[in-house]
Amino acid sequence: MFGYDLVDSLWLLPRPRGETAAIPRSLRETLLHADQFDALEVGVSTHTPALLRQVLLPVVMHALGRPVDREQWARRFANGRFTESEQEALSAYLDEVRPRFDLFSSEAPFAQAAGLHTAKDETKGSALLVASQASGNNVPLFSTRTEGDPLPLTPAEAVHWLLHTHCWDTAGIKSGAADDTLAKAGKTTGNVTGPLGSLGVIVPMGRTLFETLMLNIPIGRQPADDLPQWRRSPSSGQWVPRRATGLLDLWTWQARRIRLIPEQTEHGLRVCRVVLCAGDRLQAVPEWEPHTAWTFAKEAKSPTGTVRRPRRHVPGKAAWRGMEALLAAERQNGDGGVETSVLLSQLADLQADDALPFDYPLQVQTIGIVYGTQSAVVEDVLFDSIPLPIAGLRTETDTYTTLVEVAEQAEDLARAVNNLSSDLRRARGADPIPWNKGQRPGEFVLHALDPLVRRFLVGVRASADDPDLLERGRTAWEKLAYRQTQDVADKLLATATGSEFAGRVVKKDKTEYIYRLASAEQNFRQRLRAALPRWAQSVRDDPDAGPAELSA
Repeated sequence: MFGYDLVDSLWLLPRPRGETAAIPRSLRETLLHADQFDALEVGVSTHTPALLRQVLLPVVMHALGRPVDREQWARRFANGRFTESEQEALSAYLDEVRPRFDLFSSEAPFAQAAGLHTAKDETKGSALLVASQASGNNVPLFSTRTEGDPLPLTPAEAVHWLLHTHCWDTAGIKSGAADDTLAKAGKTTGNVTGPLGSLGVIVPMGRTLFETLMLNIPIGRQPADDLPQWRRSPSSGQWVPRRATGLLDLWTWQARRIRLIPEQTEHGLRVCRVVLCAGDRLQAVPEWEPHTAWTFAKEAKSPTGTVRRPRRHVPGKAAWRGMEALLAAERQNGDGGVETSVLLSQLADLQADDALPFDYPLQVQTIGIVYGTQSAVVEDVLFDSIPLPIAGLRTETDTYTTLVEVAEQAEDLARAVNNLSSDLRRARGADPIPWNKGQRPGEFVLHALDPLVRRFLVGVRASADDPDLLERGRTAWEKLAYRQTQDVADKLLATATGSEFAGRVVKKDKTEYIYRLASAEQNFRQRLRAALPRWAQSVRDDPDAGPAELSA
């Protein structure tokens, strides 16, 4: 019989502070000395929230208790590390739960169902757990292997993908467990994605792994019946639809019934085959889910007239372009309203209490998966990481106004270039590029502005308490934004031919519109001035401004 103890086996990759490479560590060492590590290294970005939610956070919170108020949270965070007494409590807790942290236990394997098998005793390749590998209906476009190719996983790799499956697994038909009374013809239908699949995950990151853990623990009291999966009865093939009782239950949600099948190979212990069946179904995303922002939409059947749903990340859209959703700490009711995550809202309150300095170097990771064909396949994995000034999380500050306006300015500049392109195309007798087809030139603007916005966010962190410095930074941003936007516009204008000079007359609803190069450029300049008022004022005040800038 094989064994693999997750408490003291080396299966995590925390990166020591100041180092560039991680060294495998045990769960015990990673937690007890979390202050000595920058962060966890992962092979796929979606592993980060899976490891935090399925193991690290619930162990810390169940062993040490959840901070009941901001004062308690601040005292623990100010230590910068787990104290000796907290380390002893964590170590004792891990010793106590060690039997449930055996990956290949015959009675209660970690996050699995012992003896799980189908009616026909079928198994599948371990690639079924790996989102980036071909398996069943999930066949990535550029996959170099087929479902028939073996994919031996080390125990460390297997536990990472096991936890990932509980969080992100695709929807669709699953094999029916032999003891699953809800299975029909050996299959279970109606399965939804793992709990994180319906979210646009937002993870605040600190300077150390210890700080990251603290930043991801919501303040408040836990329900008495809230337990992590390893404190509950071992899973069987039977599953139920239900609501989460609390954070520990939600974080360690067993969305699938899984059994890893280890075997000894010439390269050591490997997992090559698995059994994967339906698991518990989360009836609703709880309103206290901490790792997502929210959006409001009209709903006639709702008592309030609106419904609050998790906000999904948009493919190809940088995290800062959703700045309003990250910063809207106060509930924004009404259709199209947004609300930030519980954790970011909590950080705003902590900064107001001076538990966190205004210049704390907070990073925010945004993570998500794009599913296709009834959510049964993985089409794309979304990831971004941006510096987020904590002072901007408080809506009454100048920092908040600045960050929202800069994000809006970038969008306005992209629209200005898109409108310029549309006017030039109409002037030559062509239709504008459809908003949902092809690549519009405004995307080049946003791409060029991306590093400027990220650099600006870092600068705002240091100048949040200095209004004059903040204003100078905004002026500098507008000047640089103008240059990048003008570069893209110049490339469009350089393609103009004689037809654009002469222009075209377009009739719409009995009204005639004249489109020509001169009016297109004039309209573009007006949009620039409206989007960048500080740059426009600096041009008017500068006697040495060039002809192009003066014409604006």
